[in-house]
Amino acid sequence: MIRVIIAEDMRLLRDSLVRLLSFTSDITVVAEFERGEHAVADAPRHRPDVAVLDVRLPDINGFEVARRLQNPLPRCRTLFMTSYATPANLRQAAAVGAYGFIAKDRSADALAEAVRSVHAGRKVFDPDVVADALTHTASPLTPREVEVLRLAARGEPPGAIARSLSLAAGTVRNHLAACTTKLGARNRADAFRIATENGWL
Repeated sequence: MIRVIIAEDMRLLRDSLVRLLSFTSDITVVAEFERGEHAVADAPRHRPDVAVLDVRLPDINGFEVARRLQNPLPRCRTLFMTSYATPANLRQAAAVGAYGFIAKDRSADALAEAVRSVHAGRKVFDPDVVADALTHTASPLTPREVEVLRLAARGEPPGAIARSLSLAAGTVRNHLAACTTKLGARNRADAFRIATENGWL
């Protein structure tokens, strides 16, 4: 029997995943968690074979959960299941030693098969995301534009950003406009989203 833990913050989806996997004869969900910190603290006592993790959790993200579980659970393999199946997230999953990375729109049978494959030591990565990662282009943003965009995303107004980086306020506004234009974004928030999803920040 393959012992599985699930960390997913959306209750409805988490319940659905537990029920779906309960219909299999060779997989059992031994624990479920809403928050990453809870998974890190409690997972070791359940001795899971596979950890099915969401990328985005309310406190620490799934990548950090996977990293922190490596020491207490060296034989537990990680399968990420996410709505944010981007090349940047795929790279982060690989960096923490994940065995799987699939999108949440996969079928119940596909999820169960992914769990089995990961447990058997086979890598399961969404082919569409892998293809995107292989053809991924370099960031069109300059290092200064990245700095400005990061500060703007934290809610810093142009004046405060200008003081922080020893720039003129007009220069900051020009950098933000350049970010929006280069990324084909609707606004600054959209520019930050696009840059984040592509791993450029």
